[in-house]
Amino acid sequence: MHFPLEPDEDGWPPVYSEGLWAEPVGPGLYRLDNAPFFVTGVAPDDVVEAAADEDGNRQFVRVVQMGGRVVARVVPRRDGPLGGDLRAVLDAFAPLGVTGEGADPAYPLVALDIGPGIDRAAAKRLLVEGQADGRWYYDEGCVDDEWRALG
Repeated sequence: MHFPLEPDEDGWPPVYSEGLWAEPVGPGLYRLDNAPFFVTGVAPDDVVEAAADEDGNRQFVRVVQMGGRVVARVVPRRDGPLGGDLRAVLDAFAPLGVTGEGADPAYPLVALDIGPGIDRAAAKRLLVEGQADGRWYYDEGCVDDEWRALG
């Protein structure tokens, strides 16, 4: 599934589209199967509508149903205690049951997939603490009202 992107004045994101894995669940409907690095507003398990372009590639149209997952993107600071190590980010979140994937070597970032059954408050606290103590920068790629209410 292809998601078109438009870089801002600072050149972010550094790509014009991102492809995500998706499985068909109905006519023109697909369930997303991985956390995006650059696309915002979608997460794994979301059901989305897509339409084929002139080349037959599926292009994102809209979110039909949210899947209840949160995506956070983390960039480990090269000048911090993790030395830019993506694996160290994943290892920090693993005890909470949070999974993710690194975009290295092309891009030094991790997309975290915070799924059902995860202690969201603990995951958010770790994100905030890690940014405060210089381990990483983070942003929220796809969140819901429950996540926002955590403060």
